[in-house]
Amino acid sequence: MGGGFTVLVWVLVAFFVWGGVATVRRYRQRQAAWESGLTARARVVRAWVTAQAVNNTVRRIQWHEYDYTTHDGRAVRFKESGGPRDRGQGEEVLVYYAAHEPDKATASAPQPGKDLAGTVFVLIMLVVGAAVLLSQWASLSGV
Repeated sequence: MGGGFTVLVWVLVAFFVWGGVATVRRYRQRQAAWESGLTARARVVRAWVTAQAVNNTVRRIQWHEYDYTTHDGRAVRFKESGGPRDRGQGEEVLVYYAAHEPDKATASAPQPGKDLAGTVFVLIMLVVGAAVLLSQWASLSGV
């Protein structure tokens, strides 16, 4: 196989690794926010939906942007995906945050088991995808 194909394979593997790192990072941020015991009332500043096409299927992703003030008086604004579709601009919600990363807050109620299961599922899919890609590359290139 040509050098360009090999480069593409490794770029895709790097994408899988980046996805895994980002997934674990967000999982750890949410856990830290839930375990900190710090909460605040936040206001929904903006709500919107993005569309993502995967295998000719459109997937809608709900986004919200929140404003809140930490217990020590810092104003914080953050964005989060995956919230309820009926949550609208101006609505007040409870957010969980860690003192060392208030901009990595979450408006999701604590569900550590569900969050862990989702994280593990995503990681398994990324590993399987990378393994299939590398095995196909190896068989096509004769490695």
